[in-house]
Amino acid sequence: MNVEQYIRAMPKVELHLHLEGSIRPEILLQLARKNGVALPYETVEGLRGWYQFRDFDHFVDIYLAICSALQSPEDFALITYDLGKTLATQNCRYTEVTWTPGIHAKTYEDYLRIFDGIVDGQRRAEEEFGIEMRWIPDVARQFSPEHGDMIARWISTPESKQRGVVAFGIGGPEVGHPPEKFEWAAALAANNGVPCNPHAGETVGPRSIWNAILVLNARRIKHGIRAIEDPELVDYLAQHNILIEVCPTSNLCLSVYPGYDDYPLKALAAKGVPFTVSSDDPPMFNTTLTDEYLHVVQDCELSLEQLEQSVLDGLRHSYLPDERKKAMLTEFQAEFNRLRTET
Repeated sequence: MNVEQYIRAMPKVELHLHLEGSIRPEILLQLARKNGVALPYETVEGLRGWYQFRDFDHFVDIYLAICSALQSPEDFALITYDLGKTLATQNCRYTEVTWTPGIHAKTYEDYLRIFDGIVDGQRRAEEEFGIEMRWIPDVARQFSPEHGDMIARWISTPESKQRGVVAFGIGGPEVGHPPEKFEWAAALAANNGVPCNPHAGETVGPRSIWNAILVLNARRIKHGIRAIEDPELVDYLAQHNILIEVCPTSNLCLSVYPGYDDYPLKALAAKGVPFTVSSDDPPMFNTTLTDEYLHVVQDCELSLEQLEQSVLDGLRHSYLPDERKKAMLTEFQAEFNRLRTET
């Protein structure tokens, strides 16, 4: 078994993945036709060509156009089931998936209807493919503080947590939207046992990451890759064991870095910053979780041992219950050991 075969076979974890951004072009076309939504292209090849982004704002425009094809709980059930199936084919065993309720609904009742569909798709995917799925509802930064408060209240209910909600996400454009306006919402969620897991350090540099830590009390950062620009921040992440969820191809497609040769993951890893590898919005960036694992070793020049460590660190920093986390860590380590005897 060579390195590529090993990476394809190894058990995987995905912590930074957007439900709406995970829709395969084939499924998007199916939903658009069913719901009478006009897309710029009517073929899979056309849609893949459409996913060429000038900048982050252009990416958001296309992302919102994709979301317009989602119009019923059944639509969300379909994309959730398909996502579980897609991840299972890559031997992903556990995932925490972000979705943005405020794009699709404005009321508490509508959130519940959509989440019913998501949970139905999750249940079927878990039964058929064995993958475990959990949820991080997020608020886009351009939304109002009041919207953030409403999301925080909803996800803090016992029912939401029982149905797989594990964190409060903050996403959307960083430029012009610092996290302070969601400080109260993040504190509300945290006081009810739901930690904040924000995006930071993608289109804005170290200051955004510092704010996520100091204002939102984040102990996991989505992206965080631009910490490399501040040596003090790099040391802080390492010393306080704050995980960054890196998505290399996403960052390249959105011009955060020009190429894998410039991607600073190796330097961050050398400083002891814990990280896990994810795909963000894989069809939109023409990638997969497996592809990202391959890029980390083949293009970012990390070792297999470092990749394995990143998977285990992903589990350690996941929002799994402690007993389940311990069991999965043992299971993954045993499988790494078995696969290495075949390499």
